[in-house]
Amino acid sequence: MAAPKEGIAPGFLPVRPDWLASITRPCSSPGLPIVDPHHHLWDRPGNSYLLPDLIGDTSSGHNIVATVFVECRAMYRATGDETRRSLGETEFVNGIAAMSASGGYGATKACLGIVGNVDMRFGDRAKAALEAHVAISGGRFKGIRNVSPWHASGLRASSATPPEGLLRDAEFRRGFKALGELGLSFDSWLLHTQLDDVIDLARAFPGTSIVLDHVGGPSASAPTPGRRSEASPR
Repeated sequence: MAAPKEGIAPGFLPVRPDWLASITRPCSSPGLPIVDPHHHLWDRPGNSYLLPDLIGDTSSGHNIVATVFVECRAMYRATGDETRRSLGETEFVNGIAAMSASGGYGATKACLGIVGNVDMRFGDRAKAALEAHVAISGGRFKGIRNVSPWHASGLRASSATPPEGLLRDAEFRRGFKALGELGLSFDSWLLHTQLDDVIDLARAFPGTSIVLDHVGGPSASAPTPGRRSEASPR
């Protein structure tokens, strides 16, 4: 990865429209209704991706009828109860969803669904935090994501630094229980070497919908050099 430009937060390089425009392909099914199930929005120093950018990317000819925002630790509240700081992100995205719902930005219903973030390690306090997200979202809040990629090599696969065995942690599972009780889903982002953890979680909570992000995150490129064939789909 190239070094970040001055003024840009580390790990978040700016969008390069010239590079994105270097390859274009015609839409194979322009009338097919599509929901984009996973995108982010942020506004960081020197690097932003907001509603106009999203509309630009969803207006290439495909029939994108709606989108789902997935948490990226944007706009957290700077102060206050630690269990409520991530409400800032849901408030931020819900505002953008309201802008889209006005019809002033085209037919695509941006952020019709919101997948936010409540740390399940809050345990018994997690349910009230989840209920607060639901209450401020106008019905758009659908679930949460807790990122958990961890590898003994020290690979940094995310801007967050989850501990080993997050999905098996007893306090995490105490908080996780509230998702099923509220009819909310869980997005799991981990490495393919951790798939047993998410399988165990699904078996422990069969009534909770679990979404596997990034196909389990193959990790052959960094922690296991020379073993790419073992991690590649057959």
